Amino acid sequence: DVVARLTQALSGSYRIEREVGVGGMATVYLAQDLKHDRKVALKILRPELTAAMGTDRFPREIHIIAQMQHPHILPLYDSGATEGFLYYVMPFVEGESLRAKLARVGQLPINEAVRLLQEITDALSYAHARGIVHRDIKPDNVMLSGKHAAVTDFGVAKAVSASAGDALTTVGIAVGTPQYMAPEQAMAEANIDHRVDLYALGVMGYEMLTGHPPFEASTAQAILSAHVLEQPKDVREWRANVPPLLAEALLKCLAKNPADRW
Repeated sequence: DVVARLTQALSGSYRIEREVGVGGMATVYLAQDLKHDRKVALKILRPELTAAMGTDRFPREIHIIAQMQHPHILPLYDSGATEGFLYYVMPFVEGESLRAKLARVGQLPINEAVRLLQEITDALSYAHARGIVHRDIKPDNVMLSGKHAAVTDFGVAKAVSASAGDALTTVGIAVGTPQYMAPEQAMAEANIDHRVDLYALGVMGYEMLTGHPPFEASTAQAILSAHVLEQPKDVREWRANVPPLLAEALLKCLAKNPADRW
């Protein structure tokens, strides 16, 4: 049993309470940080990822994220390798993810969407100025605490990519989520930069205002193809009262050519 092995391996540091979610790259547990007497999110990388990476490079790569300090970025508390598990630890946010909120309410009020986009953009700006690209911006990776947004898992996708290299494709894991992938990411181009995050931000803003992402299809391949080939509809076709500047700002985020984005 994985939890039993984890509990044993981390017994001096963390007490696992329950599983709270499964993401593309990790399983998340609510745990008690025994040293500091606080609740934390303990994230264990998927076994096939760990196998692809080995256990030495990921902790080296992820420590870069520990340097980041920003009010809208969840910090990294700890990371490591033990008993064949790779893990990292972040604050446990009392609240819900933006994904959970969208599932609950559908569309957000325009002023709330704008406020959250400002906070997330501020977080991205801080990270990009330090050469760190998120690569997996999506509502699941935005936690809502009170009225505020906190971006989680910053740089984890990069740490995974850098640690695993070509081995990622052999285990069939794409870093990123099809609905939010920029065309250059969908085409697996090598030289992607911070503008993939701006594209994903545009997708997320679109979803906050309309209740759905700009491209929907039944398969990941069809969604990726749409990102590369199809033009998104103007947000105002779905919600007429979206201010023109906001609609145009989102469409500029969604430009196919990175040079045409913000």
